[in-house]
Amino acid sequence: MGLWVLLALALSAQLLQSQAYNVVSSSNTTGSYSENGLVMNYYGDSCPQAEEIIAEQVRLLYKRHKNTAFSWLRNIFHDCAVESCDASLLLDSTRNSISEKETDRSFGLRNFRYLDTIKEAVERECPGVVSCADILVLSARDGVVSLGGPYIRLKTGRRDGRKSRADVVERYLPDHNESISTVLSRFKAMGIDTRGVVALLGAHSVGRTHCVKLVHRLYPEVDPTLDPGHVEHMKHKCPDAIPNPKAVQYVRNDRGTPMKLDNNYYVNLMDNKGLLIVDQQLYADSRTRPYVKKMAKSQDYFFKYFSRALTILSENNPLTGTRGEIRRQCSLRNKLHTKSKR
Repeated sequence: MGLWVLLALALSAQLLQSQAYNVVSSSNTTGSYSENGLVMNYYGDSCPQAEEIIAEQVRLLYKRHKNTAFSWLRNIFHDCAVESCDASLLLDSTRNSISEKETDRSFGLRNFRYLDTIKEAVERECPGVVSCADILVLSARDGVVSLGGPYIRLKTGRRDGRKSRADVVERYLPDHNESISTVLSRFKAMGIDTRGVVALLGAHSVGRTHCVKLVHRLYPEVDPTLDPGHVEHMKHKCPDAIPNPKAVQYVRNDRGTPMKLDNNYYVNLMDNKGLLIVDQQLYADSRTRPYVKKMAKSQDYFFKYFSRALTILSENNPLTGTRGEIRRQCSLRNKLHTKSKR
């Protein structure tokens, strides 16, 4: 092969490489796209400080209000598990649609105003660039770190949905009283296997559960699968068979390390101290029991599969490219946000 032919081939290869680079860099990314359109460090060019700003806001809010970290973690479940990880959870009700926040499945969700605080901080640096969907996901990631959990590298590039999905919430989000088969089936549809479900439910290691969700295990008859000593504690916290949903009556999910995301949750399950029926079913069912035992034995094992499952959840059917929008205010579609400014 002649010298000129070799040079021509080399130049052609260099040109193709340059063109491929330009396709990626022109899309405000610093990595390669996955099949769902998400990428690591999506805002590397358009808003380089975005992830740092979100992490700093999460840390500041956690110092002032410890329960915000629990909220960030619940948000990613309640948003991403319902058809798409598109921040539809954050939309307020309008005359034509009900907010997902007002559905029965969302009972106990709170601290949405602090997500607005994070969004405002990001908007000051990069107006109209970073989506509420990415803020929701990254705040959950950073909330996990605040609670002593692992740092999970998550992709970004999500866009915000324009509609509430309140009408389908119950179709996608399993209830705490549903069978373990139903729970496994719902998560399997998102690509999360049995081990991943066991790991994800380890999020119940932190936070608290309102008595409304527990009293059916205490009254009129005590659930015989509950540890007797734990029953006494639960009844002390939930003395009424019909508690007031607006009252501050709750039980900490983990009495031992209530503010720490750890594998003590699985130890509690093995001691029959799971608060919710879905928790206790994890140890009772032969499909999930082996993973409960492994996670109770090894926190590293729990963190490994928790990280993997949360990643899959965070990438559930995102809106990317030109789909959706970048909301200026997380609780309102941009059209409504513009009207409210008039």
